[in-house]
Amino acid sequence: MTLRYLDFDYSEDADGVGTLEAVASTWPEQVPAVQAEIAQVLDWACTTFAGLRGPVGEGGDWDYDLQGMQEFTVPEVIDYDEATRRIAVRVGPAGKPRHTVTLSISGTGEFCDAFRQQFGPA
Repeated sequence: MTLRYLDFDYSEDADGVGTLEAVASTWPEQVPAVQAEIAQVLDWACTTFAGLRGPVGEGGDWDYDLQGMQEFTVPEVIDYDEATRRIAVRVGPAGKPRHTVTLSISGTGEFCDAFRQQFGPA
């Protein structure tokens, strides 16, 4: 499966537990596509490793953490007044929000190998 917005990085701890992490930061019009990819990844994990979700240290094969944030940019016009030697800042109107989502998946070696076979190298 090809993912357009989620690009996972992989790391592994000394116990062989892998972590796959992706961050996507998009405009509002791309949010549905990002959410569809997240659902695709989690659906694959829930189906392929059905009933095995839970902290790896407690006997699970995989688990995930999903977080999101909206950020609004506000332009600033900054001027330097030579006579007063001061900076003046005028704040403009807020722009459209930027949506950032982070998906972290931890898993056993078997889970991480299967994930990389399904979604490509991480």
